Amino acid sequence: MAFKSFHRLQDFFLILFSSSLLVLSFPKFDLGLLCWGGLLPLLIAIYGKSPRDAFLYSLVCGLFFFVGLFSWILSFPGFTFLQQAALFLYLACYFGFFGLAFNFICTRWSLTSVLWAAPFVWVSLEYIRSNLSFLALPWGLLAHSQYKYPMFIQIASIAGTYSISFLIVMANCALAALVLPAARSLKPQGIPGRKVLVSAATVFIALALFYGHWILSLAIKGDPVRISVVQGNIDQSKKWDPSYARAIMQTYAELTQEAAKDRPSLIIWPETASPGAINQDIRLYMEVKNIAEKAGTYILLGSSQHQKFETKGGKEFKYLNSAYLIYPDPKIARTQRYDKIILFPFGEYLPFKEFIPWPYFGVPNISEYVPGREFTVFKLPDSLVGVTICWENVFPDLARQFVKCGAQFMINITNEAWFGKSAAPYQLVAISVFRAVENRIFWVRCANTGVSCIIDPCGRIIARVQDDKGEDTFIRGMKSGWVIPLHSNTIYNRCGDLLIWVAFIGSALFIVVAWRKGHRSISWGRTDEKKGCA
Repeated sequence: MAFKSFHRLQDFFLILFSSSLLVLSFPKFDLGLLCWGGLLPLLIAIYGKSPRDAFLYSLVCGLFFFVGLFSWILSFPGFTFLQQAALFLYLACYFGFFGLAFNFICTRWSLTSVLWAAPFVWVSLEYIRSNLSFLALPWGLLAHSQYKYPMFIQIASIAGTYSISFLIVMANCALAALVLPAARSLKPQGIPGRKVLVSAATVFIALALFYGHWILSLAIKGDPVRISVVQGNIDQSKKWDPSYARAIMQTYAELTQEAAKDRPSLIIWPETASPGAINQDIRLYMEVKNIAEKAGTYILLGSSQHQKFETKGGKEFKYLNSAYLIYPDPKIARTQRYDKIILFPFGEYLPFKEFIPWPYFGVPNISEYVPGREFTVFKLPDSLVGVTICWENVFPDLARQFVKCGAQFMINITNEAWFGKSAAPYQLVAISVFRAVENRIFWVRCANTGVSCIIDPCGRIIARVQDDKGEDTFIRGMKSGWVIPLHSNTIYNRCGDLLIWVAFIGSALFIVVAWRKGHRSISWGRTDEKKGCA
């Protein structure tokens, strides 16, 4: 009994170590290299376990990981601890399913086979988590930990962001092939398969680095366009208070006039920058119009009809969250408008509320928003630009559709004041880096409280709003920089996530073959039918 307890304690520390390595790989810690071995302790812990233990160990590892990664989510208003706990448990289940699949293939086939299968299974689960109806959350993918390594992430322009997650898991499995025999005192039979796995991982990583080096050596050619981003740093408690409306507009007017000194073609304000909807309040619209005329340049701003996360006592309201392009020419009164397509569940709408009584579960009634329907591309004199609003930027296919519709560079306007001084804005910057690389165009972020920055087509952050101390969140300021309008011609932009089909088919084949083989001796050691993979 004492021996069994010792092993369980040992496995718990392995799980805790694995989740810690993964959390440290992401912003704000940004120790991305740790991710290349972050799954190894988990693989050691679940090897040889029963299906129940493999699932539970992986589930606990996922729970630690997501709590560490998304600790800032507890600051969201209007939601209880139990609701947040349910979200963490749901996300952790994807780790659990990975552990269950790992155990299933291992006990019925071989360790070498499951190490080959693991990247396919992991990426399939990442994709499902990223696209499962209103539960879709393409955030915290393993690939996102690598945003500071532009030489490695260039393959996203070929096979998408999931291809980087695939290589990370493959590298972890290659390490497991080398470490597991010694860690579990196994006889190293099946050495050829182990060598092939290690060699394949080495070759694929080397090819990714070679491709990245070549892409980074190429010049970005085209006619540059000067733009400015404005970071108002408006306190969330004041944004919708009418008594602060005058001060808010004064802030943006002053920052815009400062930005106008750099003579940009476009000045960008963040999401819901105006203290009201400019399509409903003619005086507010005229004020923004006058600011654009004085600056002598176009203004792109977010303007919503109501704030998110606002309880309305069971009443039903319908609003739009939109981006507007204001012309500087006093003779042109019209605007261009984009309405947010992917709304934030439980913040801007209640999913399937006709069938699910959310208030019964303690979920507050909220101000209902109406989703947009068109991928509007704004026309500037010298370029075409697409806009994503808030968390739309985390969805690669939506961004890809804007570029396919003709956008030559993209702008993400957002308000991340909800998150406070946390890692969330930096995690969103990391995700934006991949949107730029996937489509090989410039990507601009304009956030109310930061991080506001310009990202080049290779994913390098080339400019950001900062103060004299180097702080980039919860400060007020502006930054001007250059972007080059480009026509995306990447394989990913044309074809999308073809790798996912490979991952699904590969996962299915490994599971089906393992099921047909049944319990049998594995290539390293013997199988115990009761205890699982020895």
